[in-house]
Amino acid sequence: MVYMFLKRYVVGPLVNVAFRPEVHGLEHVPPQGPAILASNHLSVSDSVFMPVAVPRQVFFLAKSDYFNGPGLKGRVMAAFFRAINQIPMDRSGGRASAKSLSAGGRKLQEGELLGIYPEGTRSPDGRLYKGKIGVARLALETGAPVVPIAMVGTDKVQPIGARMPLPRRRARVATVFGEPLDFSRYTGRQNEHALLREVTDEIVHAIQALSGQVYVDVYASDHKKHLAEQKRQEAKQAAAEMVGTAKDRARSAAHTAAQSAKHAADSLTHRDRPGHEHEDDAAPTTAP
Repeated sequence: MVYMFLKRYVVGPLVNVAFRPEVHGLEHVPPQGPAILASNHLSVSDSVFMPVAVPRQVFFLAKSDYFNGPGLKGRVMAAFFRAINQIPMDRSGGRASAKSLSAGGRKLQEGELLGIYPEGTRSPDGRLYKGKIGVARLALETGAPVVPIAMVGTDKVQPIGARMPLPRRRARVATVFGEPLDFSRYTGRQNEHALLREVTDEIVHAIQALSGQVYVDVYASDHKKHLAEQKRQEAKQAAAEMVGTAKDRARSAAHTAAQSAKHAADSLTHRDRPGHEHEDDAAPTTAP
């Protein structure tokens, strides 16, 4: 109810007027029945532009952080995300992730559209990363077709770190839907890991064919960890260099002070030697 109201009368009109997003291949989204909408993930606003493009209601697997915020603000945010059909997705792996996927599977069994990002997180650099097998597990458990989707330009209107999308000159935003992928021949084989990997790779490569992104055969989450560790090491090295520079300056200052003190001491010693203390007062002598 809240979802469709916002889409039809608030978010949809605002997005269409402000950004004029392009939509291609919408005929590939089934008008009824279950389907998995599998998209690349460039920006938080992907979850705005794609649902606005689809006439039907879309349920999304969203990271559980959106539902676990502290205080009143956290409760309001959780209520809002539930109202717009977001399903909390625990990305820690194991049973917690399986439980989240089961919630998505139930929506598919009810004949709904389920949106999911196979990469599991936003791309840190615009490239397409290795997909996690949850999308394949859902497809094989339910027999639902998978519609590959390419989001284009959303990272330009809302880069990482931006609080909200903003219209930008020459920024083209598009949602491209590809032909549905049918994996019903594998239904019930969701416990075969090798098959799940194969199906996931097929889905991701279908997305790449639509988006034209460079593919990276590592998980985006692992790459983000690597970048964070690299950044930490660089900060550590920079701090060490600063400390080293400070020590060098302190040593140089100490050396300069020591040299000045030695020079002053030498000057005093020279003045205090016998025969030099009254040199300035001695009268000149003349030859007889």
